[in-house]
Formats: sequence, structure tokens, C-alpha cells
Amino acid sequence: MGRYVIRRLLQMIPVFIGSTFLIFFMVYALGDPVAALFGDKAPDPATAARIRKDLYLDQPLWKQYLHYMNQIFQGDFGTAFNGQSVTSLMATAFPVTLRLTIVAIVIEVVVGITLGVVSGLRRGRSVDTSVLVLTLVVISVPTFVTGYLLQYLFGVKWGWVRPTVSPDAPFSELILPGIVLALVSLAYVTRLSRTSIAENAKADYVRTAVAKGLPRRRVVTRHLLRNSLIPVVTFIGTDIGALMGGAIVTERIFNIHGVGYQLYQGILRNNAPTVVGFVTILVIVFLVANLLVDLLYAVLDPRIRYA
Repeated sequence: MGRYVIRRLLQMIPVFIGSTFLIFFMVYALGDPVAALFGDKAPDPATAARIRKDLYLDQPLWKQYLHYMNQIFQGDFGTAFNGQSVTSLMATAFPVTLRLTIVAIVIEVVVGITLGVVSGLRRGRSVDTSVLVLTLVVISVPTFVTGYLLQYLFGVKWGWVRPTVSPDAPFSELILPGIVLALVSLAYVTRLSRTSIAENAKADYVRTAVAKGLPRRRVVTRHLLRNSLIPVVTFIGTDIGALMGGAIVTERIFNIHGVGYQLYQGILRNNAPTVVGFVTILVIVFLVANLLVDLLYAVLDPRIRYA
């Protein structure tokens, strides 16, 4: 196990370098951050040259990237164009999005796996058909439509929850946004669970467990469910980073000042340091989540061994 973890950590290094360089190249080489500072007004050449020198933008792109990576390892993600450090923006945005992601993941796991197990064990029946139709509808409807509809019904018309989230974003106010954020992923988890359960229900080890007289609940939870969760865990692991980085629509609807909101503002204003800094952290989140998923395989299936 130890050798496998070390090997995976070493494999993460080129992935991290390649991903961060790609986003750095797209943001800095394909745009002009200095021109974005002045908006529609043309900057004075001397002023623009001085700003480029101060921001290290007068150097070749590879030198800019090395300079930026050196800053990252020192805990400095640069300064946004409004004068606020990117690190301080992260300190306020990431905890909010992390709480929102936790709510979404819990809803996705509990509801999605439960519906998938019920549907998979009753494949071809009315319950299975209803779940398939419901998940297809959820996948087909865009998130912004679902978000505004639920916000209007639960927040405005019925008044059960706040239409928007307060700046401190407590868990109690993130339930409805978490549901909106988790809906599409929940539908995929349900379908993955259903397919995996239905396939493994016909396996020899399940028939053997039933023939030995084991209770149905134990057969489902101890044998069938554990082996069926491997593709589901894979999806959820990659979905963690996707939820944190893809919550732009949900955060805009409910006025949540999280990662999605900061990325949207950074892209809208061509604020290169903010975009690159936040995406760099999201890359790390993706890599760590994938490593944890791979290690979790051995817990779910004892036949899997890492050398």
C-alpha cells in the first residue's frame, strides 16, 4: 500500500504541472490582463509597460509560469486586480463552497444509492420504470431552470426557506442550494447504482449467499452492495471537484459568494490571478479525491490489493 501511494503521488506531479501550465497559458497568453485593468480605455504605453514589469508579464511565458509556481510554494497566489490578495479571497470562498459541496454529496450519496438499490432489486417493475423516468427528467432539465423553479416555490411562494443565502452561509441555508447542485449528479448515481446492483444480483457469489440461508438484508448490504459501489465511488470521487468548480450557476442563483462566484467574477473581469489561483486549488482537489477513491477500492473489495 505504501509503495502504491508513493507511486501515485509521483504520478500526480506531472499531472499537476501540465494542468496548471495549461490554464496559465490559456489565461495569460490568450488574453491581455493589463488591458483588462483599463477596460475600454487605452492604457498609456509607459504605464502599461510599468505594470507589466511589476506583474512579471514582460518575461517569457515559461519564466512567468516558473515565477508563479515559486510563489505558490511560498503560499502566495498573487494579488487580484482590485488589490486584494487571492489567498484572502480563497479563505472566504472555499469554506462556503466546501459546505455547499458537503450538503450536495450527502444528498447525492444517500438518496442516489437508496433509489439505485431499490430500482436495481426491482428491475423491470413499476418502481424501476418510475425511477428511470424521474432521473431522465432531472438530467434533461438544465440546472438554472431547476434552481430558479425551486427557489421560487420554496423560497418565494411558500416561504419555507430563504430565497437567497446570507453571507456566512450556514448549513441550514444551504440545503436547497445543495439539492439543486446535487440533482443531476444524484440522477447519475441512481442509474449507476441500479445498473451495478442489477448486474451483480445475478452473480454466483450472491446466489451462493442466498443458498446458504443468509438473511436478504445481509446479502444486500454485506455482499451485493459493497461490490456494486465501486463504479459509484469512482463517479462520486471525480464529482467532488466538479461540484466545487461547477457551482457557478447554483451560487449565482442563490447569491452564494463561493468558488463559483469568484471564478465567474474573475472570468468576467479578466482577472487572471484570481482565475489561475482558484483553478490551481481545484486541480489539487481533483487529484486528492482520485487518490482517495483508488484507496477506497480496497476497502470495498478485499480482492483488490495494491503493491
